[in-house]
Amino acid sequence: MFDNLFLLAIAAFGWGLSLLTYRLFARKNKWPMGALQSDLPAVPILLGLFALVAAILFAAARGFEYGGWLILAWGLLLAIFWTGFLRVGSQIALFLAPIAGALLLFGWLPEILGYEQPRWATSRPSDLIKRNPQSLPSNPDSR
Repeated sequence: MFDNLFLLAIAAFGWGLSLLTYRLFARKNKWPMGALQSDLPAVPILLGLFALVAAILFAAARGFEYGGWLILAWGLLLAIFWTGFLRVGSQIALFLAPIAGALLLFGWLPEILGYEQPRWATSRPSDLIKRNPQSLPSNPDSR
């Protein structure tokens, strides 16, 4: 069983932290910045903050015993790699961070509200695209 919400939380934390800190490192090290980072820095900061807060809340809800600290540790490593190694490539985090944060919330909120967790939150990606035998026709039309 895969825990896709765990992976989404790591991604949201790493990409969110990268968005929050990229402008700081880019100005200090004279790295290039995208138009949004240089002209409207509040937008990337808010997008990064959304993803980061969603990941931190999920990690806190999981607790120390169930891997909450791993979310923070692996997310920090992802942010270091994404910002330090990829530099300009980290601009794609403008899209990836809010998507990861939103998917994390969509998968986690039903559980909080008392509903059944969505199937995609705990299954392998290959299991989601398999056809059920019931969905196939029993007598194919042979012409």
